[in-house]
Amino acid sequence: MHGSSHADPGSTPDGVATPLTTLVTSDDATPAGEGWDPGAVHGYPGELSAMLIPAQALQAKIGELARAVAADHTLESPPLLICVLKGAVIFVTDFARAMPIPSELEFMAVTSYGSATSSSGVVRILKDLDRDITGRRVVIVEDIIDSGLTLSWLVKNLATRGPAAIDVVALLRKPEAVKVDVDVRYVGFDIPTEFVVGYGLDYAERYRDLPFVGLLGEHMYR
Repeated sequence: MHGSSHADPGSTPDGVATPLTTLVTSDDATPAGEGWDPGAVHGYPGELSAMLIPAQALQAKIGELARAVAADHTLESPPLLICVLKGAVIFVTDFARAMPIPSELEFMAVTSYGSATSSSGVVRILKDLDRDITGRRVVIVEDIIDSGLTLSWLVKNLATRGPAAIDVVALLRKPEAVKVDVDVRYVGFDIPTEFVVGYGLDYAERYRDLPFVGLLGEHMYR
C-alpha cells in the first residue's frame, strides 16, 4: 500500500506532516489461489477473487482516522457521528470505540432515485435523525464514496439544520468514480474502481460480515 496525501494530513510528535489517506491499487490485492481462499472461512467459498485490505490494516487506519477527528474537535459537546445505513454500521461502531474522546451516534437511511450516472437523481430520506443538531459538530461516517452524489445531497441537507460544523470521514473512496466535488476531510483508503465487498459493503446484501475488504469474483455478478 502506498502513501498518498489526498486528505488533510495529520502530524507526528516531531511536527512532520503525515498523509492520512493510503492509496491502494490492484497490485496491493492478495489474489485467491494455491489453496488459499479469503472467503472460505467466512462461508463464501470460491466467491472472492482477492483480499484488497486485510482486517488488521482496516483497524489500524480506523484508529488513525478516529485520532485525527478527535484532535480537530474544539466544542464542549461531543462530536455527533451520523452513520449512513446500512453500509457504514460496522465502520461507525469500530470508529466510535477507537475515538479517544466521547462521541454520540445517530443514524440516517437515504435512497437515491434516477440512474446512477445522473446528477439529477432525487434523494429520499428513509430514516431521519432522532434529534436536533443545532450547534453540534456533525461527523458524517461513510463506508465508501464513489460518485459522491448522495453524500453531496446529504451534506447540503444537514447544513440547513444549523450545525456548528459538518465533517465527513470515509473509510474508502474511489477517486476515479467521483462525479461531484464533496469536501471530505478524512479518508482512509483510496481504492481502484473494482467491485469491493466486505466490512459493511455488500452485493445483494451479502458479504457485509467479512472483517476485511475483498474483491468479488466476476463470476458472482456477471
